[in-house]
Amino acid sequence: MSRFFVLSLNGLTQGAIYAAMALALVMIWRATQVINFAQGAMAMFTTYLALFAIDHGVPYWLAFLVALSSGLILGAILERVIVRPVESAPPLNVVILTLGLLLFLEALAPMLFGGQIRSFPPAFSIVGLHFGNSQVAFSPFDAFTLGSVLAVMVLLFVLFQKTDDVSRLLGIRVGRMLTLGWSLASLVGALAGVLIAPSLLLYPTFMDQVLVFGFTGAVLGGLDSAVGAVVGGLLMGFALSYVGGYLGSDLETVGALVILMAVLMVRPRGLFSRHRLRQA
Repeated sequence: MSRFFVLSLNGLTQGAIYAAMALALVMIWRATQVINFAQGAMAMFTTYLALFAIDHGVPYWLAFLVALSSGLILGAILERVIVRPVESAPPLNVVILTLGLLLFLEALAPMLFGGQIRSFPPAFSIVGLHFGNSQVAFSPFDAFTLGSVLAVMVLLFVLFQKTDDVSRLLGIRVGRMLTLGWSLASLVGALAGVLIAPSLLLYPTFMDQVLVFGFTGAVLGGLDSAVGAVVGGLLMGFALSYVGGYLGSDLETVGALVILMAVLMVRPRGLFSRHRLRQA
């Protein structure tokens, strides 16, 4: 039972990060009906920028803001410069574009920052908390991870609700909303990168696995549902933690594939899909 409790705590923390990545993917999907396969590489690049700042004497919290702000700016630039010119093209063109961007960023990162595996400092201690004479496998950094992801998600939900109302009243241009969507999605991805880097270590492809798990969580919850993305990411965290803990860490990726196939066969639209028809 104690092992199950430990795996559940680990699944909750990891699931929060997968939920953040899933939410970033869903935000782009709802805006453009395209999966941004470069989302993980963008998060990787902003995490490297944060580490670069730390290496040059910048305090951790300022470097943390560097990662989030650079994610915000990177998302806006990519939408305006790369995605906007092909927005009227078939969706497959944009998908290929995001795959090309993924390869470009993963090739650029080692050229700028080096290809060796680097450690990334956590914001707080990673030692489990003590309750009386017992130590729980839940650290202050885990609490910070959960709190950060939860705070960002609540702010985004409130922002989306207010933005929809204001947009209808003022007639805000669609182009600006798309840019805002890409920027916020990139910010959420950057947050996921900074939070998971201390446990995965930092190298040019370290976010690829997170992207896969986040994508699976998004499909599980429903690509058109922000709530589904959060729930799906958390479920992925629990499921992969149990698979890794009881069957071996080598089977985690296989477990994600099995979950994805099961969802696609049983409920292709996801658990929280709105079942709306796509309009031409």
